[in-house]
Amino acid sequence: MHLHAGPSFADVVAPALGIALLEAPADWLARLPRALTQREIRAMPIGEAYRLRRPAFVKSPNDKGIPALVYADGSRLPGPDAVDPATVVLVSDVMTFAVEYRLFLLDGAVHTAGQYAEAGRLRLGPPGLAALAFGREVLAAAGDRLPSAVVVDIGRDDDGRWAVIEANAAWASGCYGVDPDRALDTVLRAAGPATDLSPHDRAFVR
Repeated sequence: MHLHAGPSFADVVAPALGIALLEAPADWLARLPRALTQREIRAMPIGEAYRLRRPAFVKSPNDKGIPALVYADGSRLPGPDAVDPATVVLVSDVMTFAVEYRLFLLDGAVHTAGQYAEAGRLRLGPPGLAALAFGREVLAAAGDRLPSAVVVDIGRDDDGRWAVIEANAAWASGCYGVDPDRALDTVLRAAGPATDLSPHDRAFVR
C-alpha cells in the first residue's frame, strides 16, 4: 500500500493503512551551508517570528499550514488565535529565482529532474547539466540528512548563483515535466509500508 496526497489527507489515512510518510527534517534547509542557500535561513517558532521587523519569506517546513509568502514583518503572520505559537516556521531572506528546478532524489542520487518555473511563472523543460551538477553538490554536502526518497527544489538567480529553494515530501509533490515513471519510484519509497522501512529512513517518518 502506497500513497500520494496532500498532508492533511495523508495524516489521516496513512496511519490507518500502515504507511510511513518520509520527509526532510524541519530544520534541514536552515542547517545547509550558506554556499548552498545564498541567503540566511532560520527555523524558529512562529511566536518568535512575530518579532520580525523586516520583510522575510516565511513558510511551513513540510506542509502548507503557514502560507509561503514574503511578509512585510512579523505582525503580518497568522496570529496566535489561528496558529500555536510553538509551530516551527522557516524564515529566510528574500531571494528571487530566474529559473527553478525540481529534483526527485532516490538513494542518494538525482533519479529524475526537470525545470518547472522561469521568472516566477510555470515553464516546463529539461533540467540542464548545471542544475544536475548542483543537485549532486547538494547531495554530497547534505544528502545524508535526508530520507532515501524526497524532492528538493533548486534555482538560479539572475546573477547565476545556484541555491536550494526547499525540500518537499515526494508523496505530496507534483511531477511537473519530470519522467513520471522515475518520479513514481521516489513516491513509492517515500510513502510505503512501515514494515519495509530501512534503518536509515526510520528517523525521517512524519
